[in-house]
Amino acid sequence: MSKTEHAPETQATKFLKAHKVPFSTHLYAYEEHGGTKVSARELNVDEHAVVKTLVFEDENAKPLIVLMHGDCKVSTKELARQVGCKKIEPCKPEVANRHTGFLVGGTSPFGTKKAMPVHVEKTILDLPLIYINGGRRGFLVGIHPHDILRVLQPKVVEAALR
Repeated sequence: MSKTEHAPETQATKFLKAHKVPFSTHLYAYEEHGGTKVSARELNVDEHAVVKTLVFEDENAKPLIVLMHGDCKVSTKELARQVGCKKIEPCKPEVANRHTGFLVGGTSPFGTKKAMPVHVEKTILDLPLIYINGGRRGFLVGIHPHDILRVLQPKVVEAALR
């Protein structure tokens, strides 16, 4: 991050500060539909350490958040089985935006508009540091994964597809 670029103050960074979570800020050039490949390349980190925040809904249209490695997909069948739902599918971008208050590509699990259950892929907790969206496109925060356990109290799941 250059000296002239200051990290934005977002709902996510306000949430992290309020919960006394230490974090580093990382701005990068956002590319439409670039995903975690772009952020990993721009930050020069392994895409496995870049965690995406995905908004899904169950068969009753109840939203939930899944935190997944950037280089993995979510097995919706396995996730549904582990959380006790009949089916789970990704929310449409406008629905996800309504639930979170964030634009797709800038969705953070911190400071969402609506409180939703959060699920974290188990192996994310084994990483020494993760990079997760800071509430704006082109903006990640670096945090210790165990801070997610403390402030979001997620259910730990194993639903990654490589």
